[in-house]
Amino acid sequence: MRQSNIGNDIIKLLAVFGDVMLLNILLLAFLLLFPDIIPHYFHQCTKITALVANFALIFSEYFFQPIIHWRKLLLEDQAIQILKLTICHVLLTFVFVRLLCDGGGFFKFMFIFGFTEYIFFLNLRLIERYVIRRYRLSGHNNRNIVFIGSDIANTMLYEELLSDPSTGYKVLGYYSNETIENCPDELSYLGDLNSLISQFEIDGAKIENIDEVFCNLSHDYSEEIISIMRYCDKHTIHFFYVPLMFDNYRLHLKPEMFGDFMLFTNHIEPLAKPINRIIKRTFDIAFSLIICACLLPFIPLIAILIKLQSPGPIFFKQDRTGMNGKVFKCYKFRSMHINKDSDMNQATIDDPRKFSFGNFMRKTNIDEFPQFFNVLSGCMSIVGPRPHMLYHTQQYRNLIDKYMVRHFCKPGITGWAQVTGFRGETKELWQMEERIKRDIWYIENWTFWLDIRIILLTAKSLIIHDKNAY
Repeated sequence: MRQSNIGNDIIKLLAVFGDVMLLNILLLAFLLLFPDIIPHYFHQCTKITALVANFALIFSEYFFQPIIHWRKLLLEDQAIQILKLTICHVLLTFVFVRLLCDGGGFFKFMFIFGFTEYIFFLNLRLIERYVIRRYRLSGHNNRNIVFIGSDIANTMLYEELLSDPSTGYKVLGYYSNETIENCPDELSYLGDLNSLISQFEIDGAKIENIDEVFCNLSHDYSEEIISIMRYCDKHTIHFFYVPLMFDNYRLHLKPEMFGDFMLFTNHIEPLAKPINRIIKRTFDIAFSLIICACLLPFIPLIAILIKLQSPGPIFFKQDRTGMNGKVFKCYKFRSMHINKDSDMNQATIDDPRKFSFGNFMRKTNIDEFPQFFNVLSGCMSIVGPRPHMLYHTQQYRNLIDKYMVRHFCKPGITGWAQVTGFRGETKELWQMEERIKRDIWYIENWTFWLDIRIILLTAKSLIIHDKNAY
């Protein structure tokens, strides 16, 4: 959550002050330690250069202000914000200084300084974030929350908010005409809606010093919802409406305009935007060309090792379910003896169908490399939901709600489910359900940086063996 209050404003100001201090320390360090790479103008007009650099930073901070006060903050969010800030600062400094003089060596220096500045700013943010977390754990800069309604969505949101105590959320309880089924003991029942509304008539401070209200009443309670919103507006309380869940079916509603009407769709797909598809496809082609060029010299060696241990073709090809349910041929290096069960049964940890080199390939993911040719052909992406064999598609589409939603984007060589512990054999239905949840989460939350993160986590699993890789 990204609320703004006095405490958060102070945090942002202190972060800006820290950035300015760090900038000047870096400028001084470069002047003292690396005088040879600094442009001559910097030595002649040090004060003017420092003034320009500070002005450019403060101007950049206005557009890319610190976000360390966010209570749910991912490292990638922080890294991207710092990257934007650094690029803006370096470009502005470069332009302003070039307007003041005609000297050379600026581009090289600004590139080196910008890279250094990014690393130091990022580490400063991590230190600041740690201090804030400790500060909130001690009971400061907290947000008092009240839930309204008895839907299970409130329970799920409660668990999400309190999953990290350092975010500083304090849940006071919930108001509802009915108690929440299987409600956690820590989530206190504060009374029914009438007792809540009756308190609105009492003049004075906020009820229980509430900072935020999360309401998931149905539209049958429209009068009560309006009354609650008016009270929140009057007392500067942030109001959030939480969509109801239908038989554990969670809605992710996104507004879309249809002429003059505002509609809501239950699937958020960033890749529906052409620019995002172009970015993802361009990266897929560039990255796959590099991998395929590196792979080609090793194909003869891999082919010989496969042939020596198991008669048959080098490549294993299988019909898989792709984007929009279309069938495509998925390629892998063959890691098993030829068998009649390959289109129905998943590989197991001690699967007798595997030969020794094939087992090694599966553990190190070498068998997946031919799928980069699938990426080049356009039927797969580097990152996306893993494609399933046709038998499993038919099996699970009848067992799991929203199973086919995972096919709204291209399947991938690796995916969010695979790097978050749900790779390999699915012995029980719940394992596949969790995999599908993660696949859909990826589709609805795609960013280019999320793809990079998944690729890095996949690369890490090549070095640190994944127990689910077999």
